[in-house]
Amino acid sequence: MAKDYYSILGVDKGATQEEVKKAFRKKAHECHPDKKGGDEAKFKEANEAYQVLGNEKKRVQYDQFGTTFNGAQAGGNTYGQGQGFGGFQDGGFQVDMDDLGDIFGGLGDIFGFGGGKSSKQRQGRGRDLESIVTIDFREAVFGVEKELKMRRKVVCDRCKGNKAEPGSKIETCKNCRGTGKVAKMQRTIFGNMQVQAVCSQCLGEGKTYSKKCSKCGGVGVAEEMSDIKVNIPAGVNNGETLRLSGYGEAGSPSFPAGDLYVNIKVNSSRDFRREEYDIYNEKSISFKQAALGDKIEIETVHGKVNLKIPAGTQSGTTFKLRSKGVRKIQGVGYGDHLVKIDIKTPSNLSRQQKKQISELDV
Repeated sequence: MAKDYYSILGVDKGATQEEVKKAFRKKAHECHPDKKGGDEAKFKEANEAYQVLGNEKKRVQYDQFGTTFNGAQAGGNTYGQGQGFGGFQDGGFQVDMDDLGDIFGGLGDIFGFGGGKSSKQRQGRGRDLESIVTIDFREAVFGVEKELKMRRKVVCDRCKGNKAEPGSKIETCKNCRGTGKVAKMQRTIFGNMQVQAVCSQCLGEGKTYSKKCSKCGGVGVAEEMSDIKVNIPAGVNNGETLRLSGYGEAGSPSFPAGDLYVNIKVNSSRDFRREEYDIYNEKSISFKQAALGDKIEIETVHGKVNLKIPAGTQSGTTFKLRSKGVRKIQGVGYGDHLVKIDIKTPSNLSRQQKKQISELDV
């Protein structure tokens, strides 16, 4: 009698793949034989259903032919270990390691199956590094090139990263036949499983060396002092971080190097204050200039410019010099330069000057 896999997992025929996966996860936790009240038969049945419904191609076949199509049963020819399904058989049932690694939160990484690729990549990638570069105010505005000196792991220049002493023999590991892994039985929460373990002879490399590199000791990387040029773009601000891809420490062979994160510290300026891409400063003018108006010279980061002061300008008035600020890193154009006017009150006035001011009707 044909089995109703949808009923076994408790989902509708129109259920999405994500809903099927969630249903199997729930059922597997409920029925696992190692848990109190577990049911091994139902656990195997749920796994069998998921092997079909969890695979889009097999699900289409099942919807068309039911369990009568060739190999629909878990452990059948279609799903057999020899057919490259990616799972294993233990006690008459089979589990897809990739699915279990995903469904049970990465247990595949712990037991050496499914989902291990991303973990291996993280382990082989070089370590990220971090450094601080201090620059002047104007260097931040216009950009600058700085040279960092730092100790880091780089590809060994003696063995070029292949870990062997130049001239020595590099052979395929006989224990794992170059795969870097060996099969072994391991007891897990799912029972006894055949899992892939790292080869103890080559430590997962798949190669053996008649003599390891004398400089790096067969690691492939060596710690050295490096000179790194950092191009700091115009417009960078205090506290920002630049990421230099591939300038971290060297990774394992065939894996990328880490990144270098450069934290920028900008020294303050005696003349200017910066907010985002705008620059601020203050300019003092005389009472006469404020009352009668004048044309004054303003110092900006781009050089000196003339500013017209209208007659009757009040103290605290701010004038904007457009596009005389900082170049925008993301976007087009420049910020502005804003000048706040401070009017100097005259002191030590003569008797005549005091009389003249007192006669002003202002």
